[in-house]
Amino acid sequence: MKLAVPKERNTKENRVALTPDIVKALINNGFTCSVEKDAGVNSYFQDKDYEDAGASIVGSTQELYSDADVILKINAPETDEVSMMKEGAVLMSFMFAATNPGLVEACVKARVSTFSMDAIPRISKAQSMDALSSQSNLGGYKSVILAANALGKVFPLLMTAAGTLKPSRVVIMGAGVAGLQAIATAKRLGAIVEVSDIRPEVKEQIESLGGKFIEIDSDDAVETEGGYVKEVSADFLKKQAEAVALRVAEADIVITTALIPGRKAPMLISEEMVKSMRFGSVILDMAVSSGGNCELSEEDKTIVKHGVTIIGESNLPALLPLNASELYAKNISTFLKHLADKDGFKWEMDEEITKGSLITHKGEKVHPTVLPKEEAAAS
Repeated sequence: MKLAVPKERNTKENRVALTPDIVKALINNGFTCSVEKDAGVNSYFQDKDYEDAGASIVGSTQELYSDADVILKINAPETDEVSMMKEGAVLMSFMFAATNPGLVEACVKARVSTFSMDAIPRISKAQSMDALSSQSNLGGYKSVILAANALGKVFPLLMTAAGTLKPSRVVIMGAGVAGLQAIATAKRLGAIVEVSDIRPEVKEQIESLGGKFIEIDSDDAVETEGGYVKEVSADFLKKQAEAVALRVAEADIVITTALIPGRKAPMLISEEMVKSMRFGSVILDMAVSSGGNCELSEEDKTIVKHGVTIIGESNLPALLPLNASELYAKNISTFLKHLADKDGFKWEMDEEITKGSLITHKGEKVHPTVLPKEEAAAS
C-alpha cells in the first residue's frame, strides 16, 4: 500500500504525522511512502531525512493524494483536500467528527474511508495508539512552562541571604492526562499544587504526584463512563465551585484542562473569579479551542484582564513539535499496523478498535456519533 504524509495546512501546526524513523520501519514492513516537500521541516526533520529512510518527496498535495492508498495526517483535512483523494482511499487523522459534519459529508461524497484518531477506544490494548493521551501529556507539560514564564515570580521556596521567597501556588482544574502531567511538572518546579476534579477516584493519582486534592464533602455520587463524567448533581457542582473559587483567589497560576467530547468545554472560571485573583497572576486555558474553561480567554491570544494574564494557546503540543511528532508517529503507525498490512486493510467491522474509530466507509456514515439517533441506537 502507498502511504502519503502531507504538510499540515494549519498555520499554527508544527507537527508531522510520520517521522523518518517510523517511515523506515513501515517501509521495512512492505509499505511504500511518499512525503510532501517540507512536511517535517517545522518538526526538525528535513526532506533528506525522509529520502534516506526510503520515502519519496512529492512537490504538491494534489500530486501526493492522486494515487495514495492511505493518507496519514494530524489535523482533519479541509474539504478541498478530500476532493483530491481517490475513491477508496483511507484517511487517518484527528477528525472530531461529531462537531465536523461538513468534513464527514465530504468524505462520504468522495467515498473515502476514514479512521479518527480521537475516536480510538480508551482500552488497554489500544494504549499505544492513543494519540489524544500522548499529545495531551505534552500539552500538560508545556502549559506549566508557559504559565511559569508569564509569572513574575519563582516556583520553589528559596532561602537566600536577602530573605526567603515563598513558593508559588498552582491550581489545576481537571486530572486527566494533561492535568496529571501539569501536576507533575509544577511539583518538579517546586510549586504548591492543588487540584480540582469532580471524579473522586482520581484523588490517589493526584496525591501520588504530590498534589493536594480539593475534596468536596457531599453524599452525591458522581457517575462516570469511559473515564468521562456522565452525571453529577447540581448540589455537588455548587459545593465544588465554592471550594474552587477560594483556591483560585489565592493562586498564582490556574491551569484549566476540562473537556467534554463532542460538546463545548464547561465554563469553570467566571469573570468574577478572575477579578478575585491576585494582581499579576496567570490563567492558562487548555480548553480554549473548544470554547474555553475561562469566561475571558481568547483563542490563540495572551491577554491581561483585571491584572491577570490569560493565555489561550490552542495547540500546545505543536510547541513541542519534535517530541509530539515522535509520539504521534508511533501512535498512528501502531494503529495502521493493527488495521492493515502491506497488502490492504482487514476491515474487521466488529473488532473493537475498528468499530470504535471508523467514521465513514464505502460512501456511508458508520460511526454512532455521526448517524441519526435512531440508527446510532440500532448500531
